[in-house]
Amino acid sequence: MKTVIGIDIGGSTTKIVGFRSDGQTRELIEPLFVRATDAVTSVYGAFGKFTVQNHLALSDIDRVWMTGVGSSFISEPLYSLDCRKASEFQCVGQGGLHLSGLDEAIVVSMGTGTALIHATKQGNKIVTEYLGGTGVGGGTLLGLSRQMLGVDTIEHLEQLASEGDLTKIDLRIGDISGDHKFQLGDDITASNFGKLSDIANKNDIALGISNMVAETIAMLAVFAARNFKIKNVVLTGNLTTLPSITKIFEGLEATFGVKFLIPDRAQFGTVIGAALCEPSL
Repeated sequence: MKTVIGIDIGGSTTKIVGFRSDGQTRELIEPLFVRATDAVTSVYGAFGKFTVQNHLALSDIDRVWMTGVGSSFISEPLYSLDCRKASEFQCVGQGGLHLSGLDEAIVVSMGTGTALIHATKQGNKIVTEYLGGTGVGGGTLLGLSRQMLGVDTIEHLEQLASEGDLTKIDLRIGDISGDHKFQLGDDITASNFGKLSDIANKNDIALGISNMVAETIAMLAVFAARNFKIKNVVLTGNLTTLPSITKIFEGLEATFGVKFLIPDRAQFGTVIGAALCEPSL
């Protein structure tokens, strides 16, 4: 039985996953993540927690694949294990197609920032192309929330946003056009925070921030999908766990003719893609 570990060392979290394979079948070892601002601390913390939790001895592990921006800080093998590094963009695309079961898609990694990848399956190989990205992501969500609302956690932001009202925040098409047959629906945003009301409360602002982040990412994904004449967009990364974000993607599907897919374990897409860099899996 071969055991391969994948580790994704990001800007604010480190994620780890494993696969066991006998050459015929492949078993996923459930992923986990830890939060830490220091890459070295987080990777050793995640590795230790993962091995203890899954009763793995060092002798059980055949190889470790690392990816993510923080992997550049890891210059020595973990506990003398065979450690290799993989392109983050390859891992994003590979993980997105694996989780969704698709042969082609735009895969969006929504972490501290956001990256967009065009991924296609060609035989047994996943071919990826980095399309670009945006600095708008989870870091934006937390930074603006901290400054505008005094909120330091995603959980608190979600609680506030769940009771927010966007009509007190965003300028919509219906606010500036009397033509209800306009090619876009009345509820489509014309300007984020363009209608910020004096009576807007923390709940409304929290939802406005979430909406601005999600819509920015969604529209970049729409443009990318149209460029390749495909409809499937696979969303991965930590933001896929937030209802205030995912609802916005769902609301834009019909208008822009795309399908936003959030597969199971979507937040672990990149790290699963890292482990799948192992040729024998």
